[in-house]
Amino acid sequence: MVERLPSLNALRAFEAAARLMSFTRAATELNVTQAAVSHQIKHLEDQRGIKLFRRMNRALMLTDAGQALLPAVSDGFKVLADGVARVAGHGHEHRLRISTLESIAAEWLVPRLGRFRLRHPDIDIVLSISDALVDFQRDDIDVAIRYGPGGWPKVTAIKLTEETIFPVLAPSLAKSGPPLETPADLLKYTLIYEQGIDFWNAWFTAAGLAGVMVPKGPRLPHSNLVLQAVIAGDGVALGRSFLISGDLKNGRLIRPFATEISARAAYHLVYPTEEEDRPKVRKFREWLLEEVAHTENELVEVARSAGKR
Repeated sequence: MVERLPSLNALRAFEAAARLMSFTRAATELNVTQAAVSHQIKHLEDQRGIKLFRRMNRALMLTDAGQALLPAVSDGFKVLADGVARVAGHGHEHRLRISTLESIAAEWLVPRLGRFRLRHPDIDIVLSISDALVDFQRDDIDVAIRYGPGGWPKVTAIKLTEETIFPVLAPSLAKSGPPLETPADLLKYTLIYEQGIDFWNAWFTAAGLAGVMVPKGPRLPHSNLVLQAVIAGDGVALGRSFLISGDLKNGRLIRPFATEISARAAYHLVYPTEEEDRPKVRKFREWLLEEVAHTENELVEVARSAGKR
């Protein structure tokens, strides 16, 4: 037989008083009288045969039993609130909440979202920027786009594309700088770094220049800053294929050589497995995969052009 639980009102009064360490503030939060809070907590103590608070002069302290009970009650109310929110959320198919990285949002996703809105004008996009993994049971998020190895537990993670890395520079710098006839000519340029020298060493090795002395250059902490510096003509950087596809297409960046290396990770569309067939998730997934395929085709054309150099 399942043990009978105390009343929710009593548990709510205890949780508020324990969190706020005040019967008065708990009464204000719950919109009841202080006497009502005190009565509910006394009822809970009498029912369980325990003391939850030590009432001291102008102070309130939890007993050992109260300290043990508080996290369980707090977590229980949070689970209830999340469950109600998820059920209510099923009635809001017009809103799609997407969590993604700042880099992919700025460089790839946002410039393309207009096409999604044209296809599905009934769905409003709410974009959240975060590097942290999403807790779909806790966070108010429907789908996420994440960069990594995949294989995250308790979710569906669809690999969108693997990323490659290769040198890029602004057309103005290519015209004013030394001729770029072979990969070794890049050593005459200022090289800009995002993740240290290892990727440059790996690229030069792939280009047949293993062991070459790679020159020092400015190191910037974020891919967006690196792109801004390169577009401004400040030097050459290793571009991440997926993020720079638009800049390559519109000519803001050029790719001098076809040699490329793997970025060792991939982009994934992530969502709770039980949401697989939810209409707004399905519509976004289908559109996103089409956009990724289109981007990959563009990158193939750019690579072919670079290979002719």
